[in-house]
Amino acid sequence: MTRDPLSEARRHWTDRWGPEPARPMHAVTAVMRAQQVLLAHLNELLKPWGLTFPRYEALMLLSFTRTGALPIGKIGDRLQVHRTSASSILARLEADGLVVREPSDRDGRATLARITDAGRRVALEATEVLNADAFGLGALGPGAQEEIGALLSRLDPDHPSGAAG
Repeated sequence: MTRDPLSEARRHWTDRWGPEPARPMHAVTAVMRAQQVLLAHLNELLKPWGLTFPRYEALMLLSFTRTGALPIGKIGDRLQVHRTSASSILARLEADGLVVREPSDRDGRATLARITDAGRRVALEATEVLNADAFGLGALGPGAQEEIGALLSRLDPDHPSGAAG
């Protein structure tokens, strides 16, 4: 019989530090494990387009803008990744013809990433697959999906009901 690693970790934590510290440790470990499982699943679904979930997020972010373009630094901020990571994500999208980089008309120091027509097509096709799969959360059902979204949003200090809000 295979042991549940999360329950096993909780048991060890409880033995060493007691049940009170074990509860949040178990919860955060479950969230982190779920993130790993979901990311692997979503990346597998996105493989036919040569995308990873972070690249997909960047495409969608650009597709939602009024002009289809944003400064690279702003993309990093919105995706909550370092500018270097955003630049790496965009370099791959550019190599695949889904994004082009261009100088900003407003700020000579800034570089914009602009989604291409091919990028819009790929984003739409990939979104149809992710929507049909409920982004990997179909087994939870709509009520649980809403509940998880609401609960985890409270951890975000930038969210109105978040840790700092």
